[in-house]
Amino acid sequence: MVSAVHHEWSTRVGAMSAQPTDGDQSSAEPSDGPGSRGSARPAGKAADGEAPDLSILGRTVRHPVDHVECFPAPEGCSTVRFASDELSSLCPVTGQPDLSSIIIEYAPERSCVESKSLKLYLWSFRDRPIFAEALSAAVAREVWTTAAPQWVRVSVTQRPRGGIEVRTTSELGANPPDRSGR
Repeated sequence: MVSAVHHEWSTRVGAMSAQPTDGDQSSAEPSDGPGSRGSARPAGKAADGEAPDLSILGRTVRHPVDHVECFPAPEGCSTVRFASDELSSLCPVTGQPDLSSIIIEYAPERSCVESKSLKLYLWSFRDRPIFAEALSAAVAREVWTTAAPQWVRVSVTQRPRGGIEVRTTSELGANPPDRSGR
């Protein structure tokens, strides 16, 4: 189980861009493109003016969940970063456990991912046969469709088995910052 999810909120005071106040990007018509979000509002994402529908926070949950929940983004929150080194999944070929670390970064538009639901969502991969590349893409898609951020980047580093470490990154949205150090 993922027991330690660390997160950071960073704020750029005075450097925030104007956010649209009408319309919701998540209500755009569905498309098959990599940047589409679909039209249904996922669980945990409140419509404008509504309180968030958080069904996990404050309750005892002893099982993995298949979604993350969101709450309204506080004003001035420009980047959120979650990190965990306790992500596990199964190799789809051998069935052996794969142990990974994960970093999830996104720029909230109107919603932030609630960390307890994220921890339980990541736990859902524990018994799921999935390649590291598909895992990073699945997590990025979940954050993209549920929180509707400006951009999201998910990096998974699978610990070496057979001497090979796998690092994969999935990005959705416009212009995530370059973190390559170049």
